Amino acid sequence: MLRIITANLNGIRSASKKGFFDWVKIQNPDILCIQELKAQEADLDDSLLAPHGYHGFFQYAQKKGYSGVGLYSKKKPDQVKIGFDDGEFDGEGRYVEARFGKLIVISAYFPSGSSAPERQEAKFRFLDIFMPHLMKLKAEGLEIVLCGDVNIAHQEIDLKNWKGNIKNSGFLPEERDWMTKLLTEIGFVDVYRFLHPNTTDDCYTWWSQRGQAYAKNVGWRIDYHIATAGIAHTAERSEIYKTEKFSDHAPLIIDYKPN
Repeated sequence: MLRIITANLNGIRSASKKGFFDWVKIQNPDILCIQELKAQEADLDDSLLAPHGYHGFFQYAQKKGYSGVGLYSKKKPDQVKIGFDDGEFDGEGRYVEARFGKLIVISAYFPSGSSAPERQEAKFRFLDIFMPHLMKLKAEGLEIVLCGDVNIAHQEIDLKNWKGNIKNSGFLPEERDWMTKLLTEIGFVDVYRFLHPNTTDDCYTWWSQRGQAYAKNVGWRIDYHIATAGIAHTAERSEIYKTEKFSDHAPLIIDYKPN
């Protein structure tokens, strides 16, 4: 079994204080992908850089207290790549890639466009360059698991109030079309939906911190495992962990049984 977990922590130090890495030890993933570090390397001690003996790899945002991604693995990767565009989005700390034999695992944090029109334009720029990047990786013929906060709810069943969000970032037609193309023309698989094609209220991974959204389960499914078909079709189990609350997102756990 190969267990991969993805979790947006909304601050790695905050999540750690809430017991996130104690929970990780119990879950015992082979690979852990995290987003929104909101920290710099100097802010992190060994308990966060290499918890429980894991190998840790990170991309920090240039702006302090913002963004940042990480990837932890039990097994040392054959190769690690930090960043993907050598420009705007590497400066924001959005991409770590690790290779293990014939498997590529990516921890990615897509931009949110909700704060301002300028950020939505940045999100579209990200999507425009990230699709060709994924296509190039897929052309290598290896299996890929892209984990992370994609900041897009793909279908109407992926958020509680879809009718009220058609004109809002995260559920815009252009964003949803991008996801559709990735999952049809490009041939990637939304692994959670492969296992649970019709789940609605239990599928959410993020809740606004306004208006008792979590208590009322007014959520969005924006955290994903997106994989090439070969490994996606070996997925046996998934869990959105909500017993404890480490951030405004819930961790997504998927167990694979690769050949």
